[in-house]
Amino acid sequence: MNTKKTTPPTTQPKESEATHLTTPDGFAAALDLINPHLYTVEERIRSQARLFDPAVEGYVAYVCGKGGKRLRPALALLSGGATGKITSSHVDLAVILEMIHVATLVHDDIMDGAELRRDQPTANAKWGNSISVLLGDLLFAHALRLSTNFSNNDISRRIADATAEVCSGEILQTQRRFDLNLSITDYYRIIEMKTAALFSAGCELGAFISEANPEVIGALRAFGSKVGTAYQIYDDLLDLAGTEKETGKTLGTDLRKGKFTLPVLLLLQGSSRDRVRQLLLGEESLDASALEELVARSGVIPTAAQTVARLISEARESLSSIPANRYQAGLDAIAIHVAALATRLAAR
Repeated sequence: MNTKKTTPPTTQPKESEATHLTTPDGFAAALDLINPHLYTVEERIRSQARLFDPAVEGYVAYVCGKGGKRLRPALALLSGGATGKITSSHVDLAVILEMIHVATLVHDDIMDGAELRRDQPTANAKWGNSISVLLGDLLFAHALRLSTNFSNNDISRRIADATAEVCSGEILQTQRRFDLNLSITDYYRIIEMKTAALFSAGCELGAFISEANPEVIGALRAFGSKVGTAYQIYDDLLDLAGTEKETGKTLGTDLRKGKFTLPVLLLLQGSSRDRVRQLLLGEESLDASALEELVARSGVIPTAAQTVARLISEARESLSSIPANRYQAGLDAIAIHVAALATRLAAR
């Protein structure tokens, strides 16, 4: 990408304001910084359904109207603010990233046989796999069509590349289901593709749209990749140690579908590996509850949470080359929040 160097934002945070963003309440404060823009993103996402044929509109409205964490839009907007002024192009970027993410969720729920997402039946639970596969495809196509509205083709090309990387990561993960030879390095590669790619692209393009210099763009790309990888590890821990009541989605799907995440891979390296292998590949159907109990006793959840903390520490180091301002502090606060989520889960 060809970039021009931009001057740092002229509005610098007061010391107390920036400090507040790194407190336990910093995540909420970070979102407050971009709340008007997030509201616009939310309205825009919900309005996408009206752009489709009336016979299809209801399906799109259902999956796009569930809300969610909107982490990818938040990171894109904060990256834009950290390197300049948040513009309508940043909002466009945020909408596109979330539409791509929603498409991946629709397909994930099909492959996992999940019946619940955000406290509501999944698309496949409501309409079956055939319609849901096509619905996910439609959302991907729509998001990529929206990306062509950017005047700079480098932006739409980067979005397309990230989307392809996400889908490639999902293929690799599906290929390696029930594969006891899956290494931790392989696992990292998969989640860097299927999850971190959108986080990375959002942070990178947020800075690119602001015309930040290449060093800053690269730093935010690295920040997004580290935070995205850490967040996926946390989500994998949640699948084993969380509850459906607190998450609003079907849990335990990773084990049932043979997706070996970091806690299971750590178990396979430990003294219980023979028992784990027996549970995973035994002649009887997978005893998920027995494996979850073994995970809980083994200490692999805290170990994996330490990996999250390390990745977040590396992500925060990437922010050091970005001029200090309230939005940069907001990015830092989101990173801290991800580490805190994993730490709290491990402490149960």
